[in-house]
Amino acid sequence: MNQERIFQVLLAPHVSEKATVIADENNQFVFKVAKDATKPEIRKAVEELWGVKVKSVSTCVVKGKSKRFGRSMGKRSDWKKAYVALEAGHDIDLIGVEG
Repeated sequence: MNQERIFQVLLAPHVSEKATVIADENNQFVFKVAKDATKPEIRKAVEELWGVKVKSVSTCVVKGKSKRFGRSMGKRSDWKKAYVALEAGHDIDLIGVEG
């Protein structure tokens, strides 16, 4: 997989309260990924970018909310999220703080 596709597949880490609890308890990380990204692509992108061993990948499509903009109704875009479980002993430092 070339470098360009890695950054097209992985868009951003998804940071939320639920994602933090999952990371602490299950050694899983949550990423916002491209809607056309497949599980093998996500696995390979994470392994190449951070040099870790991926145990499993689960994905889900988050449906966009319906919102009101003045008198008209609108809809936020749907997006895809990936739960990446790492093998024991592997970790990803998303913050980058040395300590």
